[in-house]
Amino acid sequence: MKRIALAHRPVLAVATILVLVVAGCGRDSVKVYKADASDSAVTPPPASTPAMMPAAMPGGLAAPDNSGLPKLKYVLPDGWKEKPLTQMRVASFDVSGNGQTADVSVIPLGGMSGGDLANVNRWRGQVGQPPITEDELAKLTESVDIAGKSSGLYDLAGTKPDSGAAERILGGILHSDSSVWYFKMSGDADWVESQKTNFVAFLKSVSFDSTAAPAAPDMSQLPPSHPPIAGMSLGPQNSSVPNASTTVMGGSNSDSAAKPTWTVPADWKEGPLAQFLVAKFIIPGSGDATASVNVSSLAGDGGGLQPNVNRWRGQLGQTPLSADDLSNLPTIDASGVKGTLVDISGTDPRSSQPARLIGVVLPLNGQTWFYKLMGDATVVAQQKAALIQFVQSAKYPAGQ
Repeated sequence: MKRIALAHRPVLAVATILVLVVAGCGRDSVKVYKADASDSAVTPPPASTPAMMPAAMPGGLAAPDNSGLPKLKYVLPDGWKEKPLTQMRVASFDVSGNGQTADVSVIPLGGMSGGDLANVNRWRGQVGQPPITEDELAKLTESVDIAGKSSGLYDLAGTKPDSGAAERILGGILHSDSSVWYFKMSGDADWVESQKTNFVAFLKSVSFDSTAAPAAPDMSQLPPSHPPIAGMSLGPQNSSVPNASTTVMGGSNSDSAAKPTWTVPADWKEGPLAQFLVAKFIIPGSGDATASVNVSSLAGDGGGLQPNVNRWRGQLGQTPLSADDLSNLPTIDASGVKGTLVDISGTDPRSSQPARLIGVVLPLNGQTWFYKLMGDATVVAQQKAALIQFVQSAKYPAGQ
């Protein structure tokens, strides 16, 4: 017997779960869900799964207000079981059988969400496949109707980079007027392949309870352990960076006294802070060429050095590094510890122009600080020394 379900994103106020079952011979079961924002207890995905869409917001960060989202409706295939929602998922299922398993997630994101090519390449990296080009993406794309709109369907097979086990991903991408919806099944390769018909039927059953375009939180400034997503709304700023070399206080959404101070180069201009950034600077070059510096921090190892470095590499179309490759990366001395220095050249997937990324990953007193200089290849090359000096100038508050 198939089930038709409506799922709502978590809201800030605690709500009850209402289950309405319509029983009878030959009649479908109908479930109506109103979920609670207590998903904060759900832990993020482990660092062994690099570049995944986050299952939950990083510790200490507020859950986005998702109360404006419409209900998602779908027909649930036989054997699919609902799992607890997290703060990023509007629907989540376990699909198991024959000793094998797969996970199904539905995640809406605002803005361009990084673009289809970037996200398909992220999925390809999760099954050990190299990035592809726009032309190759067009050849790979199958068509499927989701919520009455022609959408992209992707079938990606490979192996898990960490274990070498056969892995498969089925992904559907729906573009609405204001959001992009990601439908993803991942798991044991043979099992996922056997579920493709059910997955496609699930996608075709999707609809919304309102004709209004689904609203979704913009997440462009997620921390370094999260995939690149464009379009996040700006958070409040609590400091002003002068347009001259000086010591300034960084900070976003918290007391600036708890943030580091740096000596900022004269040609770095203050950029708009977003919810997950401690500091941001824009560096102009010749003509329209620019680069930017983002500073963020996460507790512990921030998801691990290897996943973050490989995520950065993926942003410029480069293949992942192995653990042995990682051990050969250079380091710099900063604040009495060693920071890993990352230098990546490649192509900006949005402009198809040469781009470069210089990054520093600095573990310090139970936190990991991420400094990323990225943009026009020439500008970044000119600013590499300035970035290192900027990192080394940092003065962290007591306890950090």
